[in-house]
Amino acid sequence: MDLYEKLLEVSRLFRIEYDYLGYETIQMGNVNRTYKVNFMLPEGKPKSFLVQNVNTYAFRNPVGLMENIDKVTEHIRRKKPGQTALHFHHTADRKTYVIDGENFWRMTNYVPSVTYNVVKDLDIVRNAGMAFGEFQTELMDFDIHELIETIPGFHNTRKRYESLGEAIRLDPVGRVAQVGPEIRWLMEVQDLACKLTDLQMAGELPLRVTHNDTKINNVLFDPQTNQGMVVIDLDTVMPGLMGHDFGDAIRFAGNFVEEDCPDYEKAGVDLEVFRAFAQGFLSQTAQSMTRKELDTLSLSCFALTAELCVRFLDDYIRGDKYFKINSPDHNLVRTRCQIALAKDMLEKMARMEQIVRECAAQL
Repeated sequence: MDLYEKLLEVSRLFRIEYDYLGYETIQMGNVNRTYKVNFMLPEGKPKSFLVQNVNTYAFRNPVGLMENIDKVTEHIRRKKPGQTALHFHHTADRKTYVIDGENFWRMTNYVPSVTYNVVKDLDIVRNAGMAFGEFQTELMDFDIHELIETIPGFHNTRKRYESLGEAIRLDPVGRVAQVGPEIRWLMEVQDLACKLTDLQMAGELPLRVTHNDTKINNVLFDPQTNQGMVVIDLDTVMPGLMGHDFGDAIRFAGNFVEEDCPDYEKAGVDLEVFRAFAQGFLSQTAQSMTRKELDTLSLSCFALTAELCVRFLDDYIRGDKYFKINSPDHNLVRTRCQIALAKDMLEKMARMEQIVRECAAQL
């Protein structure tokens, strides 16, 4: 059976009975395969859905993952009657997935929209902050105990450091001698990098429902207004810290360069982007977060950046087993670029904290 027929078969299992027009391949993310599947309604209007073939190598518990997503998206939909929201379709036996041999399929509503991979417009950055902040606020009353950890220990920075330490001791491909300065710096900042994890373990930071992949290209924007409409790519939704989402968004969007830029001296945090995202995010979350959460938002940017440095370096030392690479030193380039960003964040920490206080005071 070719893909054209397979997508029709999957759509019928999700109870879509309209006349089938065909499909388009959508370049969305680097993990799952995504298709826009098109139908014609009885009244003669076209209607589309997104069908994804989930990468079950990357996500080893796809059923649990989909149970998380279904609970979260239905919770949000109940709060937004008549508004645009993400909806995963169900089979006749109320499952949000179809297992077809080695393939794991799911279907969502298609939302006409635009996305941005690189953003210089501060209004779009601010709107992205609002979208991710609204996502958190809509789930403040959700019981986190209903969710599984799709990737256990994902943001446990202490465990990430333990893994790096093991990689250094084993030195499986003989690369440790090349990265002495990187190892020394990361070990020097270990306690500060792990502070969010330590505070959470001590009960000083509450667990929330978090997105855990807050790149701006995971927001669908209205093509006319550039207002954020829907937050997508919920595969890593699980219990976490509010700072995880804030910090990772700044790490991605606030860097002057891409995360694997070889011109390390150009890396750094753009404080105008930082302010715009903070304004949007806090406009939705400031009334719900604790004082400790507010006080550690700036630190979260450094912590998430340092954690990713650790992950990139760990993978480089182990022989590039996890992250996709385009060259033999790709993970080392990523490590050095992120270290440069983290160092700049430390230098600007006081100013970042001041900006957060200013944004919160304006609400």
